[in-house]
Amino acid sequence: MKPATAVVDVLGIYKVHTEFYASPAARKTIILVNGSLATTAAFAQTVKYLQEQFNVVLYDQPYAGQSKVHNNHSRPVTKEEEAGILLELIEHFRVDYLQSFSWGGVAAMMALSQRPARIEKAVITSFSPLLNEPMLDYLEKGLVDLKAVDGGSLGHLVNNTIGKHLPSLFKRFNHRHISSLDEHEYRQMYAHVNQVVHMESHCQMDCLAAIEIPLLFVNGEHDEYTSAEDVRLFAEHLRDCQFAIIDNAGHFLDMEHKGAWLQSRAVLLGFLQGPAMREKAYRGHPELRHAIAV
Repeated sequence: MKPATAVVDVLGIYKVHTEFYASPAARKTIILVNGSLATTAAFAQTVKYLQEQFNVVLYDQPYAGQSKVHNNHSRPVTKEEEAGILLELIEHFRVDYLQSFSWGGVAAMMALSQRPARIEKAVITSFSPLLNEPMLDYLEKGLVDLKAVDGGSLGHLVNNTIGKHLPSLFKRFNHRHISSLDEHEYRQMYAHVNQVVHMESHCQMDCLAAIEIPLLFVNGEHDEYTSAEDVRLFAEHLRDCQFAIIDNAGHFLDMEHKGAWLQSRAVLLGFLQGPAMREKAYRGHPELRHAIAV
């Protein structure tokens, strides 16, 4: 089913391209928050199972994808603005659940710390509160390519690091996308990464105590950049959080292979809709039962 598309005015500054996937039986709506350099297309695999149960909202940041043509790119969009955009879209689409991927977790958790009344639960995937050694090495190399506006080299870097577990077809799509971005998109990412690597923590831990809703953190077993071990630090700062590990998966989780897609589906639907939905998702796939580690 094709989504209904619209351009939404946010913050009185930006125009944001949105996609609304309606599910006839859905009582709840979920919004998905992209990682860096990504567009709504990055969630193609995720929408397939979420739309079974929910209305799904996707959007492109003002500097990316189909939002680009509607905005002035004279300066980078700040993380505070990204959080503000998310909060306005939550109200606009009357959203109940939130899911973020990778660097989208920064804006997502900043937004959640403001306690949006509509949000009942959130899922944060492929994210960590720590910048460990592999991630710092990746970011520092990325800064060189971003500053030089060398999209080809940056595409190879992504595929050889956080994207190394992707199938070859996805790697080709990934490289084609990253190597053909507009100059302002590289400037946007450079500004963000440069800020991140000079911060003691890219995740504002002191704000997390304000988050009261249940959170689920999902990481890949083989993701050394946002590791399942590092993410457990959140348990020291959040009131209600759970953790899940997707077996034999790296950073891109449900994009990497069918088993990871099935596990991701079971974990997310189980968390958002309760044990009954988890059992239904596992039916016929008993090998997935150990995917959840609470």
